Amino acid sequence: MKLRDLLENVDVLESTADPELEITGVCYDSRAAKPGDLFVAVRGFSSDGHAYIPKAMEKGAAAVLCETAPNCGIPWVRTEDCRLGLALASRAFFGDPASEMTMIGITGTNGKTTSSYLLKHLLESRPGTKVGLIGTNGVMIGDAFISSERTTPESYELHRLFREMADAGCTHVVMEVSSHSLSLKRVAGIRYDVGVFTNLTQDHLDFHGSMEEYAAAKRLLFRQCAVGVFNLDDPWATFMMEDAACTARTYSAEDNAADLVAKDIRLSASGVRFAAVSESEIALTRLAIPGMFSVHNALCVLAAGQALGIPLRDCAAALQDAKGVKGRMELVPSDGDYAILIDYAHTPDALENVLKTLKSVTSGRLIVLFGCGGDRDKGKRPIMGAIAEQYADVCIVTSDNPRTEEPMQIIEEILAGMKRSRASAVTICDRIEAIHWAIDKAAPGDVILLAGKGHEDYQEVGHEKHHMDERELVADYLAERKNAR
Repeated sequence: MKLRDLLENVDVLESTADPELEITGVCYDSRAAKPGDLFVAVRGFSSDGHAYIPKAMEKGAAAVLCETAPNCGIPWVRTEDCRLGLALASRAFFGDPASEMTMIGITGTNGKTTSSYLLKHLLESRPGTKVGLIGTNGVMIGDAFISSERTTPESYELHRLFREMADAGCTHVVMEVSSHSLSLKRVAGIRYDVGVFTNLTQDHLDFHGSMEEYAAAKRLLFRQCAVGVFNLDDPWATFMMEDAACTARTYSAEDNAADLVAKDIRLSASGVRFAAVSESEIALTRLAIPGMFSVHNALCVLAAGQALGIPLRDCAAALQDAKGVKGRMELVPSDGDYAILIDYAHTPDALENVLKTLKSVTSGRLIVLFGCGGDRDKGKRPIMGAIAEQYADVCIVTSDNPRTEEPMQIIEEILAGMKRSRASAVTICDRIEAIHWAIDKAAPGDVILLAGKGHEDYQEVGHEKHHMDERELVADYLAERKNAR
């Protein structure tokens, strides 16, 4: 591809590079540079890509896109924002594959993953539809699964995935759009047919600094979509709709003024049931995932389906046989008359929602095992401690992904939010030991919630990820107990 074609939509301030220069690849990591590449010098938080221009040049890069002109002799193109430049160049390099498919982006603090899987299921119930999915749990191209490090990949990887999806026959893409990806322009230049807002609660304040900045990042999605779907029950919905450059559709379980409303809501241990009511249609909706948050997730998916032109009754019918998502209220086998569930709940709101749901269907004690991630929003730690104490009968505070922090210091910050005597909380720093303790103490009728890890199959200590799959830990310990009898 000619350099001029690759940078057609990039705002070029000045250049020493020949516009007719043939470019064979795009990279932003000098270690991955190959002969003929355009190296994009992105300024990061811990390092500056400009410092690696000579390394990329040594490896054969043909030119560099930069914000500051280099002095090492490589042809260069200067632009104001290399993150934006990377996104637009990547889109051009892969032939703008997103434009070949119907794009749906879901943003919010909680509910993104479950809603994206439910929407994928709904869409694939339609003849001739194949869906690509990108999110926290990984990437799917139809039924094929690809692991992923980030909820929303970097722009180059994102457009490469879009190209794979389009070439594989995908007609739609459903993706979680994180606040980081919006702030860091990973999704810049993508036009979404439908954008969805689920809710906003405290998370990622280590990055954004305040709830207002966090919300402002999320709101960017609705500057680049045709139709926006908003949860009117969330207090941030009005803020999200301000200055939105899209048609707005709303859903609610409380506000009759919404475009789609849930009526006659019935909650049970086996799931939720309600009548979905819009201006012209009514459809009985059932979803086999318990909890009031499942009503909101279902409404979100129904409203998105409507925004895509699918009749409400067809959307509701598709949800009736939808299954749960790995790591979201996931029931795993136990060896007695007690239940063990795994859930990704790692924010105050998510933990409260899950605990309230389980409390309503637990005949014995509700036992919660949880921690908080290191090098992340410290402000939520005491809040989550208070929530766990409020709803659970037994709180086991343990390690999550401590990363570079001291695990016991994180635990102390969680305990600070507990009002009762700290003796009411069990602290076991080793998560494996904590899981064993919970199982040993379980009695008939009890429910054990392993919160925070969800779909993850690792624990991050320092800068290394060690294999840790809670499903395996539970199964192995139950087998060990059986053999010891």
